Amino acid sequence: MKLYAQYLKEHHGDEIVFTDKGFATYRYISDDTVYIVDIYVLPEFRKSKEASLMADEIIALAKARGCKKMIGTVVPAARNSTDSVNVLLRYGMTLSHIDGGLVVFRKDI
Repeated sequence: MKLYAQYLKEHHGDEIVFTDKGFATYRYISDDTVYIVDIYVLPEFRKSKEASLMADEIIALAKARGCKKMIGTVVPAARNSTDSVNVLLRYGMTLSHIDGGLVVFRKDI
């Protein structure tokens, strides 16, 4: 995973948090906003709140940098997009807007 993290940082400016159950990539898109790019949790742990724990870690890191909000996106045509929407809503995110082919969710942190 280290090489992938280095790649993301170099090419996209992304950061990554990971556990033995999954990983989450994120980037700071402004002084006050962090964007969760991807979260992946192994199938056997998807109902264990692992995604929330990683998002909580990202929030802690983002708050330390002065961020006030978090965004996440869903591509409606992607596989399991309804599940992704439900996860974001359960995490307390709200629908922000639609941008091209992305549904954008927001959470104040």
